[in-house]
Amino acid sequence: MKSDSIAVDVPAESSSAIKGKAPLLGLARDHTGSGGYKRGLSIFDFLLRLAAIVAALAAAATMGTSDETLPFFTQFLQFEASYDDLPTFQFFVIAIAIVAAYLVLSLPFSVVTIVRPLAVAPRLLLLVLDTAALALDTAAASAAAAIVYLAHNGNTNTNWLPICQQFGDFCQKTSGAVVSAFASVTFLAILVVISGVSLKRP
Repeated sequence: MKSDSIAVDVPAESSSAIKGKAPLLGLARDHTGSGGYKRGLSIFDFLLRLAAIVAALAAAATMGTSDETLPFFTQFLQFEASYDDLPTFQFFVIAIAIVAAYLVLSLPFSVVTIVRPLAVAPRLLLLVLDTAALALDTAAASAAAAIVYLAHNGNTNTNWLPICQQFGDFCQKTSGAVVSAFASVTFLAILVVISGVSLKRP
């Protein structure tokens, strides 16, 4: 007695279909690794923004409170040095304050890049605005540094005498403000590099 045999045809996937699926899996793995990498950069970006805010606020506050009056003066003659005596220092305070305000406002966008590390729009926005803030910060710090240099050393060609021997506290505060400003410039430059690297990496 013969047993009946039932043949079941199972459609086999073609080799082209199998090859077409493999890259998709690999692509998913690549995105996962890239997301972790970009999330790490975003966390570093956020911490750098906090450091840049502290440096910018310190620079603006130090320059804004730089004021010194010499002890020898009369009722009609008084020697005083203040940041608002020089338009360059006024520009410095205003520009650094704008940079600090921008950095504070950019924190939520930095948080978005941490939550959504693969999002391109917030990173591109931060890259553009960080570059503008870097240019403004660099201009203010460089201009103030030139005036501080003249205050310390003078200029013999134009008969500008150094004033830091008389106004020591004033020069010390303005020098500290310039150093803090260049610290914020450094932080901003690193932020621009981080944003650029994050956008280039797939």
